[in-house]
Amino acid sequence: MTLAKRIVPCLDVKDGRVVKGTRFVDLRDAGDPIELARRYDGQGADELVFLDITASAERRRTVVELAARVADVLFIPFTVGGGIRGADDAGEILRAGADKVALNSAAVRDPDAISAVASRFGSQAMVLAIDARATASGYEVVIDGGRTPTGNDAVEWAREGVRRGAGEILLTSMETDGTRRGFDLALTAAVAGAVEVPVIASGGASGPADFVDLFRRTGADAGLAASIFHHGEVTVADVKAALSRGGIVVRPSEVPAWT
Repeated sequence: MTLAKRIVPCLDVKDGRVVKGTRFVDLRDAGDPIELARRYDGQGADELVFLDITASAERRRTVVELAARVADVLFIPFTVGGGIRGADDAGEILRAGADKVALNSAAVRDPDAISAVASRFGSQAMVLAIDARATASGYEVVIDGGRTPTGNDAVEWAREGVRRGAGEILLTSMETDGTRRGFDLALTAAVAGAVEVPVIASGGASGPADFVDLFRRTGADAGLAASIFHHGEVTVADVKAALSRGGIVVRPSEVPAWT
């Protein structure tokens, strides 16, 4: 049976507002996270991802409160990431209503955090977020919002993360993020071909055609985008219609009557 491909709007949150930039800099205000969450739920998004891009231990309560507010208005699964250091932080956010948590920099610094979250809450709740930059020899993992190179190979890190219990990979290309040049197909294909868990591709979507290319040319299970949805240029329904025309299986974009 062919599994339906997922369309996932992403909301980067800073100081309680959604922002969007290019390669994680030049951030611009894009709206209220709750209003946008309602919009995407109504458009038939399959999931949402919220990333607190300036999270810190001192502001953890803000992230927990955001998860609780989002849970009150959504009928679809959502993931929260940003500043989550381990299982205790993850537990707070999951108890507030999130379905999954994403670990990025903290997982690189302490890979045991992946196992701790997966063992306590299940692999289905543990998303390994990987930001990768192209190098002469492949793709290098970068952390701290793309500011810190790690020397880790992105494909090998994805494999290790899955061995440690990650149930999904959220893969962002630093080369294409915010550029609207299309997804990084080579990076996505390499990672998706190396792991047996779902891979969400992020970075570079400019319209429905990019999602068609993503699913035709890589093993990605989901495509994530931000600015094209935030600015109203393209809707989730537009993307799903283009995928359906291209013979790619997606879930219906209509919201069930019971919602």
